[in-house]
Amino acid sequence: MIIAVALSGGADSLRAAWTLQKAGHSVFALHMRLLPPSAPDGSAPRPEANPHEALAAHLAQRLDIPLHVVDLSRDFERLVIRPFLEAYQRGRTPNPCVLCNPTVKFGRLLEEARRLGADRLATGHYVRKLDPSQCGGRFGLLRSPDPAKDQSYFLYGLSQEQLEHAVFPLAEETKAATRNWAEREGFARILPEESQEICFIPSGDYRRFLLDRLGGAAPPAEGPILDRSGKVLGRHTGIFNYTIGQRRGLNLPSTAPWYVIRLDPERNAVWVGRADELLCRETRVARVNWVSIPPIARSRNALVRIRNQHKPAPAVLEPLSETVVHVRFDAPQRAVTPGQAAVFYDGDLLLGGGVIEKD
Repeated sequence: MIIAVALSGGADSLRAAWTLQKAGHSVFALHMRLLPPSAPDGSAPRPEANPHEALAAHLAQRLDIPLHVVDLSRDFERLVIRPFLEAYQRGRTPNPCVLCNPTVKFGRLLEEARRLGADRLATGHYVRKLDPSQCGGRFGLLRSPDPAKDQSYFLYGLSQEQLEHAVFPLAEETKAATRNWAEREGFARILPEESQEICFIPSGDYRRFLLDRLGGAAPPAEGPILDRSGKVLGRHTGIFNYTIGQRRGLNLPSTAPWYVIRLDPERNAVWVGRADELLCRETRVARVNWVSIPPIARSRNALVRIRNQHKPAPAVLEPLSETVVHVRFDAPQRAVTPGQAAVFYDGDLLLGGGVIEKD
């Protein structure tokens, strides 16, 4: 079988390629160029556009596999960066990875892999795949056995066709085992430390990125901070500087802490409340993609994860349509954030997921 590997320049994708090669598959590497060498208007050079490209070439050479650099910068701009910017303009807190995986990595990159002759596209995700014979006639996903590294949350948007062509060589592995492997095989000294930053904002300063990219379309730089009654308690520095549940940076004198409970772009206001006002019993989830099961026709119990590091919470899913679900938690959850993904599970089985529309 010919398998293309999405080689990022990190340990996970490198080990995925190495594992497939050792298993006897014919392997070649694809590296995604996601950012152009200059800003979209051509005005500002961006030398950090893809700092891992040379490293990916070196790693492919070490494995003695071909490498193809695929320029997906225009697709990435259209499918990930622009929706990211638009979400912040609407007072949402988006997750760009859940946009990238179905549209770019398993969308455009998978298309390129197949054009180059690959039967499958492999990635370094820590997630387990089920074949239709194991999952009621559908391809399915299971959480990784490594709970600290499980990445199923980011893959809920994959279609059945995309899953058919997906390979996850690290399905049964742990991050600790990958670190040990890198040490043992002599890769640890040349691999970068794993970054927690957004890949297209390597500086980590997403606020500066928003201001630079939005320019005059950016939300106003300041506005009122309001409590539940509408009383003005202070001034904020731009609603995109805040997210639901935030405590720091409000600069509101009080004997008890204030937390951001709502972002209101129409009034350019940040609403705050006490800790108990962050709790939410129900929410609506839109743009739902069902993975391991068909769309539900009646209510069912599930575990719901509202952030990647959130412990899935018991809830009832009530379908409003095939792509919209009302979620009612058994116990109120803290900081349910519009724009973030809500992902549904039955034990380890990923049922599906969508975008939190409102709290």
